Amino acid sequence: MRARRAFAVAVAILALVAASACTGTGRPQAAASSSAGVIRLAALLPLSGRSSHTGESMLNGAKLAVAEVNAAGGVLGRQVELVVQDDACDPGTAVTAAQTVIKQDVAVSVGGYCSSAVVPTLKIFRDAGVPMVIAQANSTDLVAAHYDSVFLICGTVTAEAVFAVDWMKRLGTRRVSIVHDGTSFPVTLADSTAARARATRAVTVAGELKLSQGASDYQRIAQAVIASKADTVYYTGYYGEANQLIKDLRSRTFGGRIIVGDGATDGPLLTDLSPTQSADVYGTALLVPEFMPELAEWSQRYQKAYGVAPGPSTAESYDAVMVAVGAIKRAGATDETSLRTALAATDYAGLSGTVTFNSDGTRKIPKFLLLKADGKEFRLAAN
Repeated sequence: MRARRAFAVAVAILALVAASACTGTGRPQAAASSSAGVIRLAALLPLSGRSSHTGESMLNGAKLAVAEVNAAGGVLGRQVELVVQDDACDPGTAVTAAQTVIKQDVAVSVGGYCSSAVVPTLKIFRDAGVPMVIAQANSTDLVAAHYDSVFLICGTVTAEAVFAVDWMKRLGTRRVSIVHDGTSFPVTLADSTAARARATRAVTVAGELKLSQGASDYQRIAQAVIASKADTVYYTGYYGEANQLIKDLRSRTFGGRIIVGDGATDGPLLTDLSPTQSADVYGTALLVPEFMPELAEWSQRYQKAYGVAPGPSTAESYDAVMVAVGAIKRAGATDETSLRTALAATDYAGLSGTVTFNSDGTRKIPKFLLLKADGKEFRLAAN
C-alpha cells in the first residue's frame, strides 16, 4: 500500500521459489531457473530502502504460499515459482523491475507495497498481458485507469478514511491536522480522510500539510500543527518520516493524539521513541497476525518456516499468491483473458477474510485494525 523517492539506482534481485528446495532451517528456498513446465508469479517488493523491513516480510508470506501450493502438487500439474524483483518503493526502480520480470514469462503479478511504485507498472503489466493481484498497495490511483486486470487485496484509502474518521470521533478528536508526504498512497489517504471528515462533520479539519521525505526534521510542520490548535494529528505516510514527525511534535510540546496510517503502523516506528513521545500514538492498520487469534495456526507455520512471527503485510502477501493460484486453477489456463475472468469471480476464504472484488477490482469487504503504542510495541485497540 506506498512510495519512496523517484529514480533511485535500481537494485534487482531474482528468486525462484519452490517447495522442493529448503534449507536445514525449513525455509522455502529458490528453485533452479531451468525448471521446465513451471508457472511463474511476479513479485515486485521493496527489498532495499527504508521499507525493506516490510518488503522482506511480504516476500516470506509469498514464499510460504508458493511452498505450500507446491507441496500440495502445484497447480494444473505444474510447480509454481516466484520471480522476485526489488522495486525499492521507487517509481523508476519499479519500472525497471517490471520490465525485467515480464521477460520471465510470468502469468500473474502478486507483489506491490508502495502505491507510487506500483502505479507506473500498471501499464507495463497490462501491455504484457499480465493480470495483477496487488498484495498491499491500496491508493485509489491504482484503479483510476479502469483496467479490468487489476485486483486489490486490501481495502482502498477510501475505506481506511471512513475507519479513521470514525475512530477519531470515538477517541474525542475535535480538530485534526492531516499530514502527508506528497506521494500516491499518503496523498489519496489524506484527501479521502479530509473529505470524509467534512462530509460527516464528525471532526474539524484544522489543517492539511505536506512534509518532505527524508528531511532531517519536521519542525516547520510541528509548528504549523501547534498554530492550528489541532488536538489530533493524522499522518498518512510511512514510518521513517512518521518517527521523526512524532519526535518533532513532542519537542514542540504537542500533547495530543498522533495517529498514523497503515504505511507507518509497524514496529520500526516506535524503536527509538521514549515513553513520552509514544504516548497516545495510534495507527490505522491492515492485518497484524499477532492480534488475530484466527490466524494462530497459520502463524505457527510461518514461524516454523522463518524463525520469526509474521508481522504486518505477511497475510495479505500470502493471500495474493493464493488468489492468483486459485484463479489459474479455475481458469484451467494461464492466458490473460481466462485469468482476468477467473480473478474477477474470486470468492476465497483467505487469511484476510473473504476475498471478493467489486467491478473496479477493489476489495468488497476490507478489514482494518486500530492499534495503540505500548512502549516499543503496538497493541490492539479495536477492530
